Amino acid sequence: MDSLFIVMPAYNEEANIENVIEKWYPVLKGKSEKSRLVIADSGSSDLTHSILMQLKNRYPQLDILDTKYKQHGPKLIALYKYSIDNDADYIFQTDSDGQTNPKEFEAFWDKRGSFDAVIGLRNKRGDGAVRAWVEKVVCLLLRIIFKVSVPDANAPFRLMKTSVVEKYLDRFEEDYNLPNIMLTTFFSFYRENITFGSISFKPRQGGKNSINIIKIFKIGVRAISDFRYFKKTMN
Repeated sequence: MDSLFIVMPAYNEEANIENVIEKWYPVLKGKSEKSRLVIADSGSSDLTHSILMQLKNRYPQLDILDTKYKQHGPKLIALYKYSIDNDADYIFQTDSDGQTNPKEFEAFWDKRGSFDAVIGLRNKRGDGAVRAWVEKVVCLLLRIIFKVSVPDANAPFRLMKTSVVEKYLDRFEEDYNLPNIMLTTFFSFYRENITFGSISFKPRQGGKNSINIIKIFKIGVRAISDFRYFKKTMN
């Protein structure tokens, strides 16, 4: 059986984390015994870490990855490296805020033999018009700079062959903040066999979003510079 690592970054998710793990853990059923649900946990100022450590007693295939970064992107990179180092066949990434639906996973899993990556497409978003607009701007920039056309570059609902992630992961510094966007870009630019599948995307189920409009603007300015740098390195 194929091994699956479900990976999630977590930051101040005490309101969501137990419910999210309870819903996603059953997805491991029927996969290789090597399969894991891995949470990258560091930097939280609430009870997220304490809750996770208690949950380890209940869920034997739950791994807690402590990183030195609290930001989302660096945690993703650490999670992907962890999955590679532990010989996962497939990596599925989602977030720990309860916005995605585990019932939609199997449709992606069923396509694993046909594609290198199956990436979520959020046609309707519950997280607000501003974030939907930001995603459209990102996709426009990718079209202009990299000449790639993707409908959703940053969806936190993606099933990827570990071998394909490994091909591109060493292009990132360990503190890079937008690895999912660039992985989608690399997959498309280098013509990996990828597809997009529609998913639902709920509002945050609890807690407070750590990203506001000012941070989004600053990230966007930095992203344009990063995109130009990556483009110079690509053949």
